[in-house]
Amino acid sequence: MLSFASPWFALLLPAPLLAYWLLPAYQRRRAAIRVPFFADLARLSGAEVREGVSISRRSLFRLLTLLACWILTIAALARPQWILPPIHQDRPARDLLLLVDLSGSMDTADFTDPSGNKVSRLAAVKQVLEDFLARRQDDRVGVVVFGNSPFVLVPFTADLGLARQLLGEMQVGMAGPRTVLGDAIGLGINQFAASAAPAKTIIALTDGNDTASLVPPVEAARVAKDKGIVIHTVAIGDPAATGEEKLDEGALKQVAETTGGGFYRALDREQLAQIYAQLDRIETRKVETVSFQPRVELFWMPLAALVLLSMLAQAMRLVRRPRRRVAEAVP
Repeated sequence: MLSFASPWFALLLPAPLLAYWLLPAYQRRRAAIRVPFFADLARLSGAEVREGVSISRRSLFRLLTLLACWILTIAALARPQWILPPIHQDRPARDLLLLVDLSGSMDTADFTDPSGNKVSRLAAVKQVLEDFLARRQDDRVGVVVFGNSPFVLVPFTADLGLARQLLGEMQVGMAGPRTVLGDAIGLGINQFAASAAPAKTIIALTDGNDTASLVPPVEAARVAKDKGIVIHTVAIGDPAATGEEKLDEGALKQVAETTGGGFYRALDREQLAQIYAQLDRIETRKVETVSFQPRVELFWMPLAALVLLSMLAQAMRLVRRPRRRVAEAVP
């Protein structure tokens, strides 16, 4: 379908007529010879004669050429476009952030892998997250790891292969031996600051008690709720542990309830896998369908026609002009 990006330029089409009616004729002084048969010359040439002035008339071809050039100029300025059929595209409508505890207790080997071998908590988390991310093809994913301090391991990206690779390279203690879940939630909230996704989700995984955060986890959860962020908390490890490794299940439940998320407890790899399968069902596929119509610019067509027509008219004018060169006197 043909359309014009600036159709209001069509209002300029009658401008030459207004100029012809309202503006005085262009005057050019030339040397003249007074002759008694001037009236006959004017009649034969078709010029309009006034007192002291001779108005020459343009040929029909030249008039039509100028008119066509003006119309082509207006057509180019109006920017004709050919509108192609609409294209529909699905794009991720959720940003998903994983908060992974890398404190020293995550090195405890109390989980069992599919082969029956004892593995560390972090190794089990990596295996389950690998499967979980493989099913998140319509989400942008980010990863924040925390110990003594939280760090952004993976900014929000739709490249899930990169996210899975960096998750596989996580090591216990790389962020420090302690647990700062509240600060990690705060950093996660900051990651969503530039997010335009309508759905925002945090999955926080920890096996320890928050003892070093500047902002308590519950307070951070209230801020997340105000930002429209849902937090699911996953507690792993032994609930009977004491000291730094003690699980503060009450705080984790309160964090999840404050934001409308869920609290889950994983004592082994099988439970952990079930939790992520359940989260996969809760956080269903969300995409936005974006439609747009490509436009092909066609302004160059009337512009090219204008150039060719003006060159052709000038060439014909040169051909029709009589040769005025005369030979010098021959000796």
